[in-house]
Amino acid sequence: MQKILIIDESPLLREYLENQLQSLGFETVTAINGLDGLAKIKGNLPDIIMMDYYLSRRSSVEILEERNRDRNLHHTKVIIMASKLAKDAVVHLGKLKANKILFKPLRMDVLTKAITEVSGIKMNTDETPCVIEAHFNDEILFIEIARGLNRHKIEQLRYKITELQQLYQVKVPKVLVMVSDVELEEGDKDKLLNLFSIIMTEAQSNTKLIRVLTGNRAIAEIIAGTEVLKGVEATPHLEKAMEGLLGTKHDLGKHEDDALHRVLKSTAPKKEGTELIRLGYEEQETGILGQSLEVAVVDDDPVIQELVKTIFSQSKWRISVYPNGKVFVQDMDKHDFSLIFLDLMMPEMNGFQVMEYLKQKKNEIPIIVFSALSRQESVIKAVSYGIRSYMIKPLKPKQVLQKTAEVLSLSL
Repeated sequence: MQKILIIDESPLLREYLENQLQSLGFETVTAINGLDGLAKIKGNLPDIIMMDYYLSRRSSVEILEERNRDRNLHHTKVIIMASKLAKDAVVHLGKLKANKILFKPLRMDVLTKAITEVSGIKMNTDETPCVIEAHFNDEILFIEIARGLNRHKIEQLRYKITELQQLYQVKVPKVLVMVSDVELEEGDKDKLLNLFSIIMTEAQSNTKLIRVLTGNRAIAEIIAGTEVLKGVEATPHLEKAMEGLLGTKHDLGKHEDDALHRVLKSTAPKKEGTELIRLGYEEQETGILGQSLEVAVVDDDPVIQELVKTIFSQSKWRISVYPNGKVFVQDMDKHDFSLIFLDLMMPEMNGFQVMEYLKQKKNEIPIIVFSALSRQESVIKAVSYGIRSYMIKPLKPKQVLQKTAEVLSLSL
């Protein structure tokens, strides 16, 4: 069994890496800073060292230099982790014979690929296609699950929830779990129950404050038939799920729209810091961006049109822009669109009219709605057309890219 030494000053990241690497069959040792790391290197003679570039008491450069001087350590592989690195730092690490550089927030697929390459060991991992994302809006924790249930990603969620709670300083959030395009297979019931066990342990033990948005009857039946999940309500209706978390219509009264606006609009973390763990897989984005697709941007705002073109300028996509829905529907038969970015409020033909037109034509092209509107009736109406991806303006490029990768990974 190969031994990996983890040197990082974040307790959460150390625990996360230790758990993940042990599940892959490695023996692990952890160190809290550079000085502690040097001592444990000499005391344990690890096969692989994983360390943050920015360490206190002894730098990662000093540790690499010591590795290169010591005959007993000379063949030890080193993986560097960093949120960002200057070009000269990367060059210097190369000269010191660092084997890999991983950038934070860490992705499990990138991590396992790096470990496989430096160790020469092929790891037995759950290959089930799965998209899991988690984020806070207001004080509600949104967990999105699609395509399938992957045990590694579900376990990663444990640490992601803890990280988000620390950044947003929400100790006991209400939880909305959104499940789409998941067909249960053999063994998936145990994965599903583990998912809820993690949610109840890390985020919310009161099952009445957990809602599941899903149209999958089998999932709803498992939830209803599991005693420890008594109180968790599964519904295919967004409005009902949100009312269960925000309060009843009577309770919300005239403030209902404001409450939903706060929920839908992304909020900034209350605590300074960056995310260290990322649930998405690299192939989810890079694989899709490498495909040759046609995409429509239906928005009367030229700034939005240029923003989308810029976001995907490095891809092989062919992007067509339309100033309103009327021009789009007149032209769409000439194209084979894989995705539509759609504004709601436009002259001549608005986004709702476009969705109605596509519905009548039985056209199921995936749609990501861009809108400055966040009133409940607008969101519920969009959802009634099957829309699950609703992004509130102003838009952030990174979020657009991530959401696009999620939506397309479900349909291609």
